[in-house]
Amino acid sequence: MAKIFVALLAIFIFHAAQAAEKIRIGFPDLVVPFVSLPLGEKRGHFREEGLQAEFIRINPTVALAALVSGEIDYYTVIAPAVAAAIRGLPVKVVACYMPSSPTALIARPEFKSVQELRGKTIGLNILGGALEVTAKLIFKHFGIDPDREIKFLANGPLESRFAAVRQGLTAGTLGSPPTDFLGKKMGFVVLARAHELFSYPVSGIVASVRKIKERPDEIKRIIKAGIKANGYILQNRENTIQIMIGWLKIDKEMATATYESSLKVFNEDGGLPENGLRLLIDEAKKQAKVEREISPSEVADLSILREAQRELGIKGK
Repeated sequence: MAKIFVALLAIFIFHAAQAAEKIRIGFPDLVVPFVSLPLGEKRGHFREEGLQAEFIRINPTVALAALVSGEIDYYTVIAPAVAAAIRGLPVKVVACYMPSSPTALIARPEFKSVQELRGKTIGLNILGGALEVTAKLIFKHFGIDPDREIKFLANGPLESRFAAVRQGLTAGTLGSPPTDFLGKKMGFVVLARAHELFSYPVSGIVASVRKIKERPDEIKRIIKAGIKANGYILQNRENTIQIMIGWLKIDKEMATATYESSLKVFNEDGGLPENGLRLLIDEAKKQAKVEREISPSEVADLSILREAQRELGIKGK
């Protein structure tokens, strides 16, 4: 009898695996804003929705072209997708899992406030990237004109940026967790955290317009898997830290610090805040020198998200 049960169980597992639809999801880097969906795959949330996800590490420019051509099914970085949609690429944001940036502004200990950085040099990984956009938004929030009153310097990787701060070549730098934790260990101070100042959606689900038209049910299921994953992150500290150790390839001390710093930035409903989306649109228009008015519906389609929220018993915000 036991042998029959084992055989039937094996057949069931085989057919369940065969039935799962395989999807390819692109992400840019092994950093905390993009942990929701890989965690959802590891915890079985995709399997619950009849999906099997493969994660492809790919930069935004290549990824968005691959999304339109169908080489990948979904992408996870929101800002480049909004900019691409404004330029006419047929892609839209369909859900958001991190509606604010976990980026922290870090400086040498003699600086006690963001205002004291007026006229100083701030280190970045590259010029013109997402980190510079976030930095400028932080300085604007504190009444500093980042184009005239801050000098930005491309220092490359985090280790190089920290070295420049230590040597006095720059006053500070920015980065996502565990940048804040590492900076504090080196004696630096955290002067501001972006998520405490404004909404600037970072990660979620981006789909092609064709996918939205042809596979809305698949999109709804991946949205639900991501919402479940965020719920798990918010409610299961120790297990999430263990998953972060493996996926982010960091030790337990850094994973714990990363979890603590980013916990408040994950949402519970997959919602895309209107003020955050408007900020993304305005920044993309500025970069592309676009004057015309851009409506949220040109860059995002949240109708499937609302269906997913209803089915999960969530009232979207």
